[in-house]
Amino acid sequence: MKKRILSWIMCAVTIGYAAAQISQPDEMAFMIKDTAFNESQIDSIAQFMTDELGPRLAASKMKLRAEQMVVEKLNRMGFDNVRVEFAHDFDKGGWDNEKNYVAMTAPYYCSFAANPKAWSGSTAGPVRAECILLNVQDTTALKYFKGKLGGKIVLMPPTRNYELSFRPMASRYTEEELKDMSGDKRPYGNRRRGNYNGGMDRTLKSAIDSMIKDERPVAIIVGDGTFNVPGSRGVKYKSGDPEPLPEIVLPIEDHGRMVRMLQAGDTVEMEIDIRNTFTDNQKINNIIAEIPGTDPKLKNQVVLIGAHLDSWHGGTGGADNASGCITMIEGMRILKSLGVKPRRTIRLALWGGEEQGLYGSRGYAKQNLYDSDEKKKQPGFDDFALYLNMDFGSGRFKGMYLEENDMAYPFIEAWKKPLVNLGFNTFSPRKVGSTDHVSFSRLGLPAYQFIQDPLDYFRTYHSTMDTYERLSLDDLRVNAAIVAWLAYSAAMDDNRIPVKPGYPDKSEKKR
Repeated sequence: MKKRILSWIMCAVTIGYAAAQISQPDEMAFMIKDTAFNESQIDSIAQFMTDELGPRLAASKMKLRAEQMVVEKLNRMGFDNVRVEFAHDFDKGGWDNEKNYVAMTAPYYCSFAANPKAWSGSTAGPVRAECILLNVQDTTALKYFKGKLGGKIVLMPPTRNYELSFRPMASRYTEEELKDMSGDKRPYGNRRRGNYNGGMDRTLKSAIDSMIKDERPVAIIVGDGTFNVPGSRGVKYKSGDPEPLPEIVLPIEDHGRMVRMLQAGDTVEMEIDIRNTFTDNQKINNIIAEIPGTDPKLKNQVVLIGAHLDSWHGGTGGADNASGCITMIEGMRILKSLGVKPRRTIRLALWGGEEQGLYGSRGYAKQNLYDSDEKKKQPGFDDFALYLNMDFGSGRFKGMYLEENDMAYPFIEAWKKPLVNLGFNTFSPRKVGSTDHVSFSRLGLPAYQFIQDPLDYFRTYHSTMDTYERLSLDDLRVNAAIVAWLAYSAAMDDNRIPVKPGYPDKSEKKR
């Protein structure tokens, strides 16, 4: 009987939320769409966020440069309270690549598209050396290489082989796929897959690392990235440590060519000239801007929209995640240009250090919402109304992942009405990870990542290919209109999506 009464209560609460939600006036929906589509600034913002800002690796000189340039732009756009905020300590410090030349010189000459690993070291100017393939299966075989690595360029063995794929280079979600996303998977539980160890044995890896450290080869070459495009990665490093060896990523085609020639008994030589600089900037910053709330009772409550400003160093972070920053800035610009007076404050956050571990959003959450070290709610927790995040590339919004928060549905159903004709109509109860909304959703707060058409994201992100060309500007125009409408709706609604019951205390049990 108690269970039935509880069920009735929950049903009544849900119906109450549904009855309380209304879509904002159609006139406002028209003005937002009209501004987004007929007075768009997506093109200029996109060029600014990629070509002009350049790479934006966490804590690098280029990231600090980008922060100042973005702050100046947001101020020119007329937003309030524009500022750079310290978010989190970052013991890796800053790193920038300033020169990058890599070529094979024997048995013939071929220049390579290469990408130094972030936080790896420099060569002593241009250096030429013979290559050696360090391909071992156990520590016993490693003994053969003792005393042979010094003065050589070490090629690590391939970790993947190219396989012909008949999948399209870019894609959009089908109706069947979107329908499947809207289904609730919770009744089936979290089915764990069997243990998988796709990497090198830890003992062997440790032995290889130790030998390389002792023998100090000229450089280390690894393969990552396809279609002759190298990936972007980093090495383990802490500010103040001795400078690591130069470590360079080649696409698997170029890396594989040299590996095969070495295995065939050919002599392979390379010429390398890498210059990287380290700076003792052990800080991760966020950029904040606002449209202040006007309702005396609600103005301190915050509707937060955001994306991460940092990128990997190889490209200009087009899809990952200039696309998110472009969308959120344009969404704010649309509202600002219309002179809206939101009841709640609408706050833009461009996060730092997402690629290295959600540093920016985690720092913001700890300072403003909940200190997990002290197990203490901060003043902003009870004023948190909503967070909307974009970090799945440049594809068009199809809906949102609602993080198993059933209480969000009545709000979304009311707010989505003017957006359905834009294809925004899929709401999945599922959780997704690996991006900044997690810093808030783990606390039970209403924080959601958009469902986006994949386009060519998974082929191009975290590589030197991630540039302006990865942006679908038409999709971003639609996304900005959706963000502007949802942020406005959440800022004007009489009510707000509730925090999940039992949180943030429950977050401690899941740590």
